[in-house]
Amino acid sequence: MMKKMRLTLLTGLFAFALLLYTGANAQDAKPRKSPKASVMQRIGADTDVVINYSRPAVKGRKIWGELVPYGLYPGNKYSKDKPFPWRAGADENSTIEFNNDLMIEGKKVPAGKYSIHMVAGENEFKIMLNKTSDAWGSYTYNADEDVLNITVKPLKAEHMEWLQYSFDELSDDGATAYLHWEK
Repeated sequence: MMKKMRLTLLTGLFAFALLLYTGANAQDAKPRKSPKASVMQRIGADTDVVINYSRPAVKGRKIWGELVPYGLYPGNKYSKDKPFPWRAGADENSTIEFNNDLMIEGKKVPAGKYSIHMVAGENEFKIMLNKTSDAWGSYTYNADEDVLNITVKPLKAEHMEWLQYSFDELSDDGATAYLHWEK
């Protein structure tokens, strides 16, 4: 009986200490405007697909066609005046990583970590997976580093305040990854 009580007490102290540490840290750092997030889906017996991204909020803005323009962003000082695609999230590039080769829209993509870039359109989105996965935004995007280019149709959905990636249409050997934000 005594050992059980000690274990409970130690577990309780550990949880309490963790709360204090987290609380102290929260006072020193300001939260990000677009919090980091991650989603993972296992496909089949041993293939893990992980998407890491930052989650901007709508905040009353019109997203598609305005905040995220249709077509490329116009060049700016960060892109050396070269037009560039959307980083598919906020802050650092959104990334997708998988530990086995995958077929995506009928195209073989080697296992690895890739940045996700998009060119939004009213009727279709171009999605590019790029070998450069550690950049800040798409300012230095180089199409020569793409491992995949596909075109998908956007679907209308219920309002989603915070950008979210997720998986749907799961089967034994596949899944559909999607981005949901605004409508």
